[in-house]
Amino acid sequence: MLAPGKPLRQAIDSRQLHSMIFWGPPGVGKTTLARIAAAHANAHFLQLSAVLSGVKEIREAIAQARQHKVGGRDTVLFVDEVHRFNKSQQDAFLPFVEDGTVIFIGATTENPSFELNNALLSRSRVYKLRSLEEADIEAVLVRGLDALGDGVQVDEGCLALIAAQADGDARRALNLLELATDMAEEGHITGSTLEEVLQASLRRFDKGGDLFHDQISALHKAVRGSAPDAALYWFCRMLDGGCDPLYLARRVVRMASEDIGNADPRALTLCLEAWQVQERLGSPEGELAIAQAIVYLACAAKSNAIYSAFKAAKADVKQGDSAEVPLHLKNAPTQLMKELEHGADYRYAHDEEGGYAAGENYFPEALKDRQYYHPVDRGLELKIQQKLKYLRDRDKTSTIRRYERTTSKQS
Repeated sequence: MLAPGKPLRQAIDSRQLHSMIFWGPPGVGKTTLARIAAAHANAHFLQLSAVLSGVKEIREAIAQARQHKVGGRDTVLFVDEVHRFNKSQQDAFLPFVEDGTVIFIGATTENPSFELNNALLSRSRVYKLRSLEEADIEAVLVRGLDALGDGVQVDEGCLALIAAQADGDARRALNLLELATDMAEEGHITGSTLEEVLQASLRRFDKGGDLFHDQISALHKAVRGSAPDAALYWFCRMLDGGCDPLYLARRVVRMASEDIGNADPRALTLCLEAWQVQERLGSPEGELAIAQAIVYLACAAKSNAIYSAFKAAKADVKQGDSAEVPLHLKNAPTQLMKELEHGADYRYAHDEEGGYAAGENYFPEALKDRQYYHPVDRGLELKIQQKLKYLRDRDKTSTIRRYERTTSKQS
């Protein structure tokens, strides 16, 4: 992002800053980058936190920016956690971004396309920052040690361990280093010191934000892609982050219908039973049952034929009119309905050859011969596919015979 020739680097080097949004996980330098940009452009730097600030603080910041503008100096208004502002508060910035009173820089850990007003987005360029690599975190920790002074000693491998536990967050890494220093005996950080510091899991998981949705997406796609090991990994990642196992059980049931379907109908039953185990026994027994279901789904024959058929049928219903039920399919519980020929000429399938009324139409007339369900040639659906082909062949034969009988009578 800061490489020579990149837009942000050019804006900073030329001291011609534009409004921008820094989108990325915690501790990757969003605030630091905003301060660097403002300092290089010799702009006044104002910082607001959307968690603590409201319209009053916004107005005070704008008033300061106007004073600096009169003096010929630009103002960078940096808003941390900008997604925490509601739509009205976000709109409050627009006139001052538009007329150049402030150069707006927002920082967010959430997807801006979901959390920010379109008007604000259209006036800002979005830059996406990613988690820091462990080598980068170690470099930050070395500089942190320099800041702490010469009295701190660290055993080999300790900085690498802190970097791994920091999970891409430089701020967290420095906090851990400082805590380890406070706990170290005679300023010497050892492996046993870090054991005390690193007791809790520090992996990122936000229970509803982008990370949550990305991880459930990865789990679902691993199942769909017949990758049981990867599916288990994402399942354990979500559990480790504090995700409710019942939520995961519900999603696994969805996978059974969406991606396995009738290729292996046992999958849905197994997933429902895993859900029930979680409800009745809790953890860890329930989590093991869900893991069993996930592995089964990943290894099962795949078919999205039911999912596709359901969507196609819903689309027809939504786009079509209120088509009449054909007369022969209507119910006739009263004498009047019978006189109106409700149910007349209906063919009772059990009385027909093979229990199938060949050539019968069960659709509204306008949708006759519509086909939604296309079984795949895998698992049980291969057998279903063969049976449906046999039945449709009988339908065609029946139609031809009926046409021949009608033509013969007319002649």
